[in-house]
Amino acid sequence: MKKHNELNKLTIKVYRKDFNRYIKPHLSVGERGPQSKVSLYKTFNYILYVLHTGCQWAALPIRKKETSWQAVYTHHNHWSKDGSYDALLEHSVEVLKEKEHLDLSILHGDGTNTVAKKGEKKLVIPVISIKKAKRNWR
Repeated sequence: MKKHNELNKLTIKVYRKDFNRYIKPHLSVGERGPQSKVSLYKTFNYILYVLHTGCQWAALPIRKKETSWQAVYTHHNHWSKDGSYDALLEHSVEVLKEKEHLDLSILHGDGTNTVAKKGEKKLVIPVISIKKAKRNWR
């Protein structure tokens, strides 16, 4: 029951109306094989949960055994490889641009966004002995 509550507390969740309008048209659906037991809406929200929390796929809190983490991962992997996510991103940018909600004032075009780390200095290379560690600190 605890895992079910964690999924309900998910802050990044797409509502069904928005999913059907903006996301579903860009996701590919298999034509062969058995019909999926879980809707694409639920599968997509499970994927968002993993991406948002950073949890392992096997730790995905699936309610009442409605599907398996392997099935959710398979959808994610397929959409990642077939360009569904790319199409979704491109369409999202186009919609934001049309509605004039796209703010490009802060944009790192080359992908760099360095975050300053706080805390103690850490060695890049792990050392085996304390003598080597003390010598590298200097």
